[in-house]
Amino acid sequence: MEELTKAEERIMQVIWKLQRAFVKDILEELNDDPKPPYNTISSIVRLLEKKGYVGYKAYGKTYEYFPVIARDDYAKTTFGKLFSGYFDNSAASLLSFMVKEKALSDDDIAAIQALINKQQR
Repeated sequence: MEELTKAEERIMQVIWKLQRAFVKDILEELNDDPKPPYNTISSIVRLLEKKGYVGYKAYGKTYEYFPVIARDDYAKTTFGKLFSGYFDNSAASLLSFMVKEKALSDDDIAAIQALINKQQR
């Protein structure tokens, strides 16, 4: 699975959310002010199609795009690279980083503890 640029990933997030979208639908979903040019979004979507992330259905000269790769599959691959590259495949290293960066709330810690307790049974 080819890596996506930040711009491509942002557009994919919209396509995953909408499931089927024309370029105008993607533009409407973006919260940018000002909105990016239509041609810019169209170019990014065509790149995503070439990379195999989206398919399309043609209605004359208009195209409706849909995801070909599931969001969960992309997340697993992307997280796997992050996990191995930055945390040496160590859950302890990942959690240690999150605790040090104060990225965990008390509710998060309780939920993680409950998962650990459940796993130990």
